[in-house]
Amino acid sequence: MQIAAPQLAAQLQRGLRSLYTLHGDEPLLVQEAADAIRAAAREQGYTERTVHTVAGAHFDWGEVLASGGSMSLFADKQLIEIRIPSGKPGKDGSQVLQQIAEAAQGNDSTLTLVLLPRLDMATQKGAWFAALESFGATVKLDPVDRKALPQWISQRLQLQGQHVAAGEEGQRTLQFFADRVEGNLLAAHQEIQKLALLHPAGALSFEQVEAAVLNVARYDAFKLAEAVLGGQVQRVQRMLDGLQAEGEAPVLVHWALSEDIRTLHRIRTAMDAGRPLPMALRENRVWGVKEKLMERALPLLSIATLSRWLDDAHTVDGIVKGLKVPSWPADPWQALQQMAMKVSLACSVR
Repeated sequence: MQIAAPQLAAQLQRGLRSLYTLHGDEPLLVQEAADAIRAAAREQGYTERTVHTVAGAHFDWGEVLASGGSMSLFADKQLIEIRIPSGKPGKDGSQVLQQIAEAAQGNDSTLTLVLLPRLDMATQKGAWFAALESFGATVKLDPVDRKALPQWISQRLQLQGQHVAAGEEGQRTLQFFADRVEGNLLAAHQEIQKLALLHPAGALSFEQVEAAVLNVARYDAFKLAEAVLGGQVQRVQRMLDGLQAEGEAPVLVHWALSEDIRTLHRIRTAMDAGRPLPMALRENRVWGVKEKLMERALPLLSIATLSRWLDDAHTVDGIVKGLKVPSWPADPWQALQQMAMKVSLACSVR
């Protein structure tokens, strides 16, 4: 059974299941969901806890099975945690997880909690994950999207009795806060807690938030590429500055940007040949956030424009590898900025 992350608390109140699986790459959300399950388990008398971290190809899965059948003299219920940081249990682990899932049915003495990173669709279709989902409850914990971040911050502030001003001023405050903590949800949580220590319950002004919240934003090249396709010009500049300050490799940033340009060019070529846009997107394996962004951008872009961008990408590829090109900045980051801004500005036209 799949449970949406926001519904986990309500589900735990209705009744504790004997098997839970959490998967996602956002440490804060995984930690909070696991803590909620542990707290509910303690209230139900699961006083003994055993943790197994699967590391290496020679991990002894026999210990995991054995722990499910043994308890101390002082506890009649136990919580077993299985942490698989790689997301790949291997052949033996796959079989053991299926056994554990099947044994969870009607087992009111052992609660099993499986912790996994973000899983691709192929892994989620595997027999072991299907068993966990069939016999237990699985919760997918996705990162908070940038567009949803101001609302997430607002909800967290409300939980500690604080809020921003109504109207435009409050939105400005939340947008500023989100810019400072984007890509670093754990630090965002800490900055929100800091405001509770610095200021009493009630309204927070922009000046109070500006003075208190540190710039702890973290960016990655693939989120930058999404911002470029979204035509978010100011955010693109901020992310480029952040990536450079964090020491990201220019070659990775270039790869993320140029890969999207190549994909746009292939899809535009297919469209000009009479291919429907949805079909061209599927054939080029574009889905999710990128699908929506490209659906909006492609009608604005001609094949001639995309061909020029491909030439630019080829030029910047040489620059990030140390070549000097007339009429282009010698600095890789300035060249990347010129390339990214050209695309972003074109995609920002409504």
